[in-house]
Order: sequence, then C-alpha cells, then structure tokens
Amino acid sequence: MPDNAPGDDRYDLLVVGSANADLVIGVERRPAPGETVLGSDLAVHPGGKGANQAVAAARLGARTALLARVGDDEHGRLLLESQRAAGVDTDGVLVGGAPTGVALITVDPSGDNSIVVSPGANGRLTPEDVTAAAPLLAAARVVSVQLEIPLDTVVETARGLAPGARLVLNPSPPAPLPEEVLAVCDPLVVNEHEARYILGEAAGEAPHDWAPALLALGPRSVVITLGPAGALVADSRTGSLDHLVSPKVEAVDTTGAGDAFTAALAWRLGRGDDLRAAAAFAVRVGAAAVTSRGAQASFPTLEEVDAL
Repeated sequence: MPDNAPGDDRYDLLVVGSANADLVIGVERRPAPGETVLGSDLAVHPGGKGANQAVAAARLGARTALLARVGDDEHGRLLLESQRAAGVDTDGVLVGGAPTGVALITVDPSGDNSIVVSPGANGRLTPEDVTAAAPLLAAARVVSVQLEIPLDTVVETARGLAPGARLVLNPSPPAPLPEEVLAVCDPLVVNEHEARYILGEAAGEAPHDWAPALLALGPRSVVITLGPAGALVADSRTGSLDHLVSPKVEAVDTTGAGDAFTAALAWRLGRGDDLRAAAAFAVRVGAAAVTSRGAQASFPTLEEVDAL
C-alpha cells in the first residue's frame, strides 16, 4: 500500500493506549524503608507507552492518531502539547475523569531506576470510549495497543478493527491475554521478559524456541525484540522464522526504545511493507533511539534513521 494519496484521509497508525507524565528525580541511592534522601531537581517528561508510540510514528512521518485519556491538569496539557508538536492527531484524546497518569521515577548514578506508576486517567479509558471512537478505528490501517490501559478496553479495540486493518499488540506490562485478542494480533510484539511471562513453563531455553510456541497460542505473527541482538520475526502464513540483526551503536539510554521499535513496525505495516521488511526498518529505528537520552526526546526522524 503506498503512502497516503491526495484525498486519502486514513491514518497509517492509530495508537490506543496510555499517556503519562514521567516525574524523574536523580538520587545518590534509593532510600531504605522509613528513610528520606535528598535528590536532584524534579524533571517532568511526557511519557506512557501509547503516547510514546504515537510521537515516535509521527516523527518518522506517519499520519498518526492517539486514542487516550488524560486529566484536566497541567500534566494533561503537557502531554497534549507534546503530541501536537510531533504532528499527532489528538482529536481522540479525552480529557477528564481522573488526574493524568504519572510515573514516579528515581534514578541512581548507575542508571538503575525504581518506578511507581499511578494509572490515573489511563485506567478510565473504557470500552465505551473505544466504541464512541468508531470513526477513528474505521479510518486506521493499523491499530497499536499496549496493556497500560484496562484489558476490557484492549478487547473492545480488537473487536472494533476495520475490515483489513491490522492489530499490533505489545503486552506490556504483561498480563494473561484473551484468545480473541491473540487471534487478531498481527503481530504480537514481545521482549524476552514478556515472552517468558506469556509462555510460562512452556518457554524453551532460547528465543528461537519461543517464537513457534507463541504462534501456537493463536497470533497470526510474532516479533520478539532482543535488544542489541536485533529481533526475531515469525509468520504463521509462511512458516518463516527470521533473525534480523541490529546495527551496532553506542547505547546511551534505552528508555522508550521498545516503543520506538513498535511504532516504526506498525507504521511500515500500514504503508504496505511485509512483516520482515517492516521489522528490519524497526530494528534500525530502535537502534537510533538508544543513541540519545530520554524517551520521546530520543525518537528519530526518518532522515536520522537513514543516516544510521
């Protein structure tokens, strides 16, 4: 499928997911129970897997929309501004119902972090909100979802796909998935931790064992991200299993790299690339994203990916 032609009002990608404000404090060490430690000045960044994916896709040039919920507060305005600055269509972002979701993050000098997430308005994105957004789903070539919103809302999204549309699901944070959702995943995108969670005792020793085991659960295709080792791509229609190698880069910060990968993959699928070609491009985008600090601030443009 080519890029949008004049008069084509479809979205390359609709992201249905979370939008958080990331509240980050650097500490010399994390406090013990009952202890108080001093930290750095508070830094506030736009985040959330849904918002991250929408920004990442739009920065690459995708016609992107976001269906999410934020609070009527300063953090919600920050998130809306970051989406609009990237070129994301925010008509589907609902405001109100609860404070904007926040992630409270402490980071020590080694880069290790501790995170507490308050879902806030993300937990109020309901199946009824998805039903009311039917025109957005009808206009989307690909829909991407994660699990930082209620599972019932993910199920309704899967049910509301337009004919011929693809569902890309990254089950993060991992949770048991209904068969009807797995059956329309094309692909199911997991990292090593998520793959092991889903497979449980059935997980083999190596990622090459996980891909066919994941396909046996029902998704039409599977992509397993392997960090600097690239990604594995398995397609039930062709029986293929491909290992795509990542470019060698100097990693500065891996925050948001998985979201950048998934967004790039979903966009290229919406353009008409086959799964292997889309994943090969996404591996390059993920590699580019780790060469800069931050999540949304690190997401590359198409020109930056080509330069890599």
